[in-house]
Amino acid sequence: MHIGSFSRISFYRSKRKVFILMEAYIEERVLETAAYIIDTGATVRTAAKQFGVSKSTVHKDMTERLRHIDKGMAKDVASVLETNKEERHIRGGYATYLKYKGAK
Repeated sequence: MHIGSFSRISFYRSKRKVFILMEAYIEERVLETAAYIIDTGATVRTAAKQFGVSKSTVHKDMTERLRHIDKGMAKDVASVLETNKEERHIRGGYATYLKYKGAK
C-alpha cells in the first residue's frame, strides 16, 4: 500500500513495516558521506561542504536514511556525530579566541 512520497523517495507500508525505496544516487551519496564521516571524524558542516550538499541533507542522510541502508554503519556515524556534538563548545570557543586574537 503506497502511503506517500517525498521528492523521489517513496514510502510503502506493509503490516507495520515501512519500506523506503531510494533513488540509486541518493543511496550512493549516503554511503559515501557516511564513510567520509567515519574515516575522518568530520562534522556535518565539513561533510556538507565536501559533498556539495546542505547541512540539512547530510543530517537527514545520516540520521534517517542511513539506518535503512546499513544499520552498523549508522551506529558508527551516530557515535562520531555524538562525539562532535560533545566537543562543539570547545571548537566554538577556540574559533572565538582566534577571531579576537587576530583583531588586535
